[in-house]
Amino acid sequence: MPLPPTEFTPLAALIGGGLIGLSSVLLMLFLGRIAGIIGVAARALSAVSVPAVDRNWRFAFLAGLVAAAPLVWLATGEPVRQTVSDDLPVMALAGLLVGFGSALGSGCTSGHGVCGLARLSPRSLVSVVTFMAAAIATVFVLRHVIG
Repeated sequence: MPLPPTEFTPLAALIGGGLIGLSSVLLMLFLGRIAGIIGVAARALSAVSVPAVDRNWRFAFLAGLVAAAPLVWLATGEPVRQTVSDDLPVMALAGLLVGFGSALGSGCTSGHGVCGLARLSPRSLVSVVTFMAAAIATVFVLRHVIG
């Protein structure tokens, strides 16, 4: 079954991007930390002893990510729509590949793409170019070769 077209929502994208940037700046300003979601989650859920103050802000940050969609729903009256495959084996494989790529690249799109590029990190630039090329190739294959 072909994938449905993606809706173009420039205002929502601009607002969302601005909020992501603002949260990244505030985290760096107040805690001196990079808002890389993989790193935040990994340290929050780590079995290694992490000081309570460090673990607390991480859980608060992650809770904000989870709470965002219901808050948008409450504010707008419309649920957040996201097109995701219902093929669980494919989704599990995709999750494993993303996790492997994040570990291999020492970070994720938020850490490298938002924070790393803002800090003019050459390593982040290489990472962003790599995962964007992989994303473009994946979408092309799914929409034009398979779908």
